[in-house]
Amino acid sequence: MSRRSQFWAFGVAGLVLAQALASILLPKRGFALSAASDIIQCGLLLCVTFSCVPVLIQSTGRLRLFWALMGLGLSSWLCYQILWTYIEVVQKREVPGVFAGDAIVFLHFVPMMAALAVQPNVEQDERELRLGSLDFVLLMFWWIYFYVFTVIPWQYVQQNEAAYSHNLNSAYLVEKIAFLLTLAIFWFRASGLWKQIYGHWLGANLLYSVGSFVANSELNHNYYSGSIYDFPLVLSMAWMTVPGLLALKSSPQQAASQKTLPRGVWAARLGMVAVFSLPIFAWLAYFNRELPGPVRNFRVVLTLGAIVLMGGLVFIKQHFLDIELIQLLRSSRQSFQDLQLLQAQLIQSEKLASLGNLVGGAAHELNNPLTAMLGYSELLSGTELNNEQRALSDKISHQAKRIRSLVGSLLSFAKQVPTSKSSVDVNLVVETALKLCRTQLQAANAQYTTELDKSLPSVRGDSNQLLKVFIQIISNAAHAIAEKHGGTISIQSSAVDGTVRVEFADNGPGIKEPARVFDPFYTTRPVGQGTGLGLSMCYGIMQEHGGKISCHNREDGGACFVVEMPAAQTREETKAQAHAVKL
Repeated sequence: MSRRSQFWAFGVAGLVLAQALASILLPKRGFALSAASDIIQCGLLLCVTFSCVPVLIQSTGRLRLFWALMGLGLSSWLCYQILWTYIEVVQKREVPGVFAGDAIVFLHFVPMMAALAVQPNVEQDERELRLGSLDFVLLMFWWIYFYVFTVIPWQYVQQNEAAYSHNLNSAYLVEKIAFLLTLAIFWFRASGLWKQIYGHWLGANLLYSVGSFVANSELNHNYYSGSIYDFPLVLSMAWMTVPGLLALKSSPQQAASQKTLPRGVWAARLGMVAVFSLPIFAWLAYFNRELPGPVRNFRVVLTLGAIVLMGGLVFIKQHFLDIELIQLLRSSRQSFQDLQLLQAQLIQSEKLASLGNLVGGAAHELNNPLTAMLGYSELLSGTELNNEQRALSDKISHQAKRIRSLVGSLLSFAKQVPTSKSSVDVNLVVETALKLCRTQLQAANAQYTTELDKSLPSVRGDSNQLLKVFIQIISNAAHAIAEKHGGTISIQSSAVDGTVRVEFADNGPGIKEPARVFDPFYTTRPVGQGTGLGLSMCYGIMQEHGGKISCHNREDGGACFVVEMPAAQTREETKAQAHAVKL
């Protein structure tokens, strides 16, 4: 325990000892004993209130809110005791039976119950905190309504000291029982240091409740201010300083308890019970003919106003729930679309993987007889043949070369993993691809425009593999434009959220089945003009680079291919963060 905490504890113990000495040494039922008892209780409540201040200063978030609300409740109690002491000690008169300050001592439990509702020992997200706050604002208004409904009519509408005292004691008893039950539940479900804090709060408040009950029962017999009946009250006040000292010593964090409360459920149910109780109160007030007319009218009008106010709070809560439901539906729809896209990508990856395994072995087996066929066709062409026979020999050689080209494509497709990766300037790769495809573009009567971001970050990859991808896309666009006897290809590069994006758009006829263009052997070209492996190869290359390639038809006609890759800087930061987490 720190020196400051020791000093605090000795001060509290000194006040308790002073109360004991005053009860023994000072004359019974005298002004001196009453004044000493009132001042000592003010001092103890001051210590209790200020025990929350140090931990309030050094804490943050919901932990600070918890101690702020506890301090607010205790300071309200202190204000009531100061008023009581001022009347008895300074003005030297008895506190009136109908005392306006009684509202303070009744309502001081409200911020303390709100502090418990904060649950700093339980992890909560922003949604639970927002909706839970509305529920407890609803309950706070209900307790205020309950006090005004029960006590205020006998204080201001039609004064009746006996009815006022009876209703005040009954309402205070109900509130105290609710507070103790809440404390008991929190103590039972908490663990570690928070179990100790809740336990001390529960024990001190239980001792005070029992002591005040015994003192009230002896109020007309043996009780007097400063008597032995006040000693349990003084002890309980001293006990209430312990939670603040414990929290200051150990600085409890907002860690999750082992036994968490179903906050959203029970708080919402209590709030609904509070709202539905209002018509019952109105019914009791209206049909109780034993009540004076002004009191009955006051309670009915008060209940109607409370229904409007608390109904407004329910409407606000429902509005937040509607917003949350709409957001949930939108996120669910987006998640479903992302899942569909992921499923399509997974199917495509499985197709590519299966085909790669197949052709990797089959292509090598085809190469041996293919080489023999090409050799024999060359030997045959070197012999004396007539024109018809030579034409047939040339056809055999041409078809064998086509097969060799196809096998070469299959082998290239089966070995898509880049050999090495380095920092690549995507804009430079795009410009190189356009230079290599210039002849093909001129033959297709295709024009091109570029809009390349000069500040585009580099990517990690194999420049040769990326060049293959861009050449394949530009070649496909040129072939599509050739069918329309001319057109334009626009290429645009940009960086969005750490992703390098390259978009190839043309004004050709578009794609019949955009969802199938990356399937192996899918092609829209005539037989003999394409193998259908080019875009499948591009898809595999982009996967190996941690990126993706997609296509769609433009609204104003033509096709659009989008290539996306993570920027090199983003990938390095991700690795650095992962390394920091491991450390």
